[in-house]
Amino acid sequence: MPEQDRAALEALIAADVRALTAQSDQIGHAFAARHGLSDNDFRALLHVMVAEAGGDPLAAGGLRERMGMSGAAITYLVERMIASGHVLREPDPADRRKVKLRVADHGLEVGREFFTPLAGHLSSALADVTDADLQAAHRVFGAIVESMRAFGTDLHVTPE
Repeated sequence: MPEQDRAALEALIAADVRALTAQSDQIGHAFAARHGLSDNDFRALLHVMVAEAGGDPLAAGGLRERMGMSGAAITYLVERMIASGHVLREPDPADRRKVKLRVADHGLEVGREFFTPLAGHLSSALADVTDADLQAAHRVFGAIVESMRAFGTDLHVTPE
């Protein structure tokens, strides 16, 4: 493939990532509004969910780093999220002196209720895409996420 074609494809993917990010932001804002959360509450919930799904649940300090907030602000946010039933604290199984943030059952319920229709739209949109293409797309998304982590590190931002 000529280098110009490769650069054009990479530019298209970069534009797709920006469009995906913008759509995701709008959906997150709608979720937050529907459930009486601030945009920061939603961002926090998303960070907790991603970390938990990745097998490395966050402590409040890790959430503070990811959110770029002060210790007092993150404490207030976490307390609010616990009171609303979206997040809970659990002892770290590896070190019971530490506490990890987890998505509470209520948080899972409202997330499932809200995002299940999106899963239906996604499934319909991907119905004609082959498994091989989906596997390739998964590799591409993995590479994109890793490149964004590396860029975040370059910026001295804590990576997900």
